[in-house]
Amino acid sequence: MKKITVAKGDGIGPEIMDATLSVIMAAGARIEVEEIEIGENVYLSGNTAGIARESWDVIRRNKVFLKAPITTPQGGGYKSLNVTTRKFLGLYANVRPCISLHPFVQTKHPIMDVVIIRENEEDLYAGIEHQQTDEVVQCLKLISRPGCEKIIRYAFEYARQYGRKKVTCFTKDNIMKQTDGLFHKVFDEIAAEYPEIENEHWIIDIGAAKMADTPEAFDVIVMPNLYGDILSDVAAQIAGSVGLAGSSNIGSECAMFEAIHGSAPRRAGQNMANPSGLLQGAVMMLTHIGQTDVAEKVQNAWLKTIEDGIHTYDLYKEGISTQLAGTKEFAQAVIANLGQQPATLPKVNYAKDKAIVMPEYRRKAPAAKELCGVDLFLHWTGSDADELAGRVKTIEQEGVHLTMITNRGIKVWPEGFSETFCTDHWRCRFKLADGTTLAKATIIKLLELAEKSGLDVIKTENLYRFDGKDAYSLGQGQ
Repeated sequence: MKKITVAKGDGIGPEIMDATLSVIMAAGARIEVEEIEIGENVYLSGNTAGIARESWDVIRRNKVFLKAPITTPQGGGYKSLNVTTRKFLGLYANVRPCISLHPFVQTKHPIMDVVIIRENEEDLYAGIEHQQTDEVVQCLKLISRPGCEKIIRYAFEYARQYGRKKVTCFTKDNIMKQTDGLFHKVFDEIAAEYPEIENEHWIIDIGAAKMADTPEAFDVIVMPNLYGDILSDVAAQIAGSVGLAGSSNIGSECAMFEAIHGSAPRRAGQNMANPSGLLQGAVMMLTHIGQTDVAEKVQNAWLKTIEDGIHTYDLYKEGISTQLAGTKEFAQAVIANLGQQPATLPKVNYAKDKAIVMPEYRRKAPAAKELCGVDLFLHWTGSDADELAGRVKTIEQEGVHLTMITNRGIKVWPEGFSETFCTDHWRCRFKLADGTTLAKATIIKLLELAEKSGLDVIKTENLYRFDGKDAYSLGQGQ
């Protein structure tokens, strides 16, 4: 008997959770439920995290968390509990299978069978944002080698475990050469360790277009956090419906299982919601905890129910569906089909499935790190880059010179274009003329002189070389 943590959430959450639990318990799930409250009521009680400390203790003790969708109140500085949970518990891998149920669920892609594996802890979802000037805000995109290695290795291990033939990586490293470039580099390194599995890389924009048009060209796709969030919803929708998709969030110690859709408060309390997404999450949970016999029984019964044309309102189509079912009625139909298998859709066999065991991350030896320059970011309301350069050059130190000014990344000095639109946010790059190591005391001196000169420095970024290679971006146009 495995004790799991359950949260019924908000909106349609309680209805679809009750339906899901009724199905898996009827199938013989060997679980004990410990329920916690999270979400809207907790937020509105004054807890901006949306979860009490005691609830964290329950989740960490039980290690397995089945969660219904929640509502995050608008405004008020409330943080996404989904993101917080994934990061607090180290749930680095988000796994979302997207499979066509043609011809019983309408889709333009009848042979689609794609698994999206999304990095879950970093990227822009670090949520580190600042307003820096009147006109410019920033969000920091953080990509780490451990984060890349864990998610990419998980994707290849997943492919190996489930007999998948190919792993594809999507990034935008033609533009973000440092962050997405690291993700792509690590992908190539790890792919070489799995010669039996085909690997490929696509730039995210054309890759997304190809996936939306020809999803059968893909098998397993691994992506950084933001791209994976967006494209997993796209993949689920073109497979048939976002309402059909569940996901697992896997860490080295804990795991969370959920539907990928939201709490849909407009449908709450009407016995209309489709519980399939959460039920799919529960099937993934049962496989994770080793109850593959129950997972297999539930999944085959669910496929049989879909095949029988017993559909909730979101899937119901005249000529395809045979019965319009409410949330409870759909769950009852699945329960009635327990022990049966689909006749047309492929039946599942989870007998050999088991939790993926990942090797511990090993930190590499540190590189030789040299400080070779600094970017000073200024809040300045002028528009003439030559005028700004003249002011900034007055704070140059011996051997340390202003080499470039950019505005929103594009080089505007030297040799800028008058057509370039500039905001009040300027990056001024200082480097040593001879390329030697810069002392941090020199940066402090630059800041002191900037303050005396009336230059409003809002941020600095040190420029480094690692093992003799520049580890910062050029200005666009350099």
